[in-house]
Amino acid sequence: MNYVTYGGVTVGLLLLCHHLTIWWPGPKSLKSKPLDHAGKLLPFLLAWTYGVLAILGVGGLVGWIADTTLWISNWLGDAALVWGVGGQTGQSATGTNYLPLTQTGSGILLILTVVMLAAMKKSKHGRDIKFGTWCGICLGTSAGVAGFAAVPLAQAANWAGTAVYGAFA
Repeated sequence: MNYVTYGGVTVGLLLLCHHLTIWWPGPKSLKSKPLDHAGKLLPFLLAWTYGVLAILGVGGLVGWIADTTLWISNWLGDAALVWGVGGQTGQSATGTNYLPLTQTGSGILLILTVVMLAAMKKSKHGRDIKFGTWCGICLGTSAGVAGFAAVPLAQAANWAGTAVYGAFA
């Protein structure tokens, strides 16, 4: 498993801030139709959830793609921090513990991967799904609030896998 650096977290936060800025309808419009506007965030949020689960996967092609995405994001973010604002490279921003997916949780991840690929290809929200997944991969193992969300998401995927596959211990 790759560990996220400050650069990777910065890339994840940039993706999140960019999406929220584009989405922001303004306070008046948000107050008049809150559910409509909140619904427009749903594809990004669901993809973010998938990205968090993908980075918690321990191997296989999905894990390799998530790890490579995180590695590239770390590199891009570190380069931007060093050359953009004079920061330092390679400082880990990973939380101390993470909960990897179990075998049945990994089965759920594979099912979700097929769903996400189909949604990216066929949905009008393909861009939101791609950026949400990337954001989740960057922030999923961070020590911040987004990283804390990874534990209940992994537990939910593991529980769902156990229920779907009938592998109760």
